[in-house]
Amino acid sequence: MTTGAATAGNEASVAGAFDLSTVPVSAAPLGAFPYFSLPDGYVSTGEVTHDFFSFPFWVKGAFRAVEGKVYMSMIEPEDDQQFSRLELQRNIEAVINRAGGIKISQAPVTTEAINALGDQTISDTTAGTGDIYNNEVATYVIRRADKTIWVHFDAGNSSAGLTVAETAPLVVTAGLLPADQLRRELEADGRVAIQVNFAVDKADILPESRGQIDAVLALLRDQENLRLGVEGHTDNTGSAAHNRALSEARARSVVAALTGAGIAVNRLEPRGFGPDRPVADNDAEAGRAKNRRVELVKL
Repeated sequence: MTTGAATAGNEASVAGAFDLSTVPVSAAPLGAFPYFSLPDGYVSTGEVTHDFFSFPFWVKGAFRAVEGKVYMSMIEPEDDQQFSRLELQRNIEAVINRAGGIKISQAPVTTEAINALGDQTISDTTAGTGDIYNNEVATYVIRRADKTIWVHFDAGNSSAGLTVAETAPLVVTAGLLPADQLRRELEADGRVAIQVNFAVDKADILPESRGQIDAVLALLRDQENLRLGVEGHTDNTGSAAHNRALSEARARSVVAALTGAGIAVNRLEPRGFGPDRPVADNDAEAGRAKNRRVELVKL
């Protein structure tokens, strides 16, 4: 278990800042890429699909480049259908909501931001951006266990632009243990250390630990009778009393994250041992890093 400086508190004021870990992981059924069909009366024109491409998504006042598989198209009314921006957006939002997605941003794009994109990017993405010079842009995200899906939508009086991008998973952590491995180690040893990162000298769980928390949730949901002790441990830096209190606060933070996601309180027991149960030598940083850990213990 490692620790790092907290930065999330400052991100809210930064243009374009958005923490993907705040989006719940969805397992709702999806069709084939690009996942969404248009409502009756509308057709896609000028469709373009790239197996790997970078598209600028408008997020909270700034463009955010998202790389991956990208689909872009214009949307126009079919035959004598009257174009309705509101109808089209409501339909698209309903489909995204059913897929477990959320809208993370909706706002006009600034001229300065468009100019900063450069002529080449604007030319390469015209099929999917629509008229971002004049239209308000909505951005949506669907977070899944194996991918993140971004959706750009903007509409004017007679047409709209739609882009769907599929990226790699949000959380890729070397120490991440999936639910099946957690189960095997608990069955074999009765305990397992998990990868949970905290702010320095605090009990705040950092966003990169969301994947590990999700794996523990999956384990507890799969084994409804499983009860766990959640144990916090530190190295021997600082006073023992402070470290015991800190380790218990961190254990309680993990329990709160799990119970907040629907796990019954009586299935989890937080404990803090501070530096009292080292698993490595505290004389070297490598050993201290191993001692800073959270362990799950089968009760």
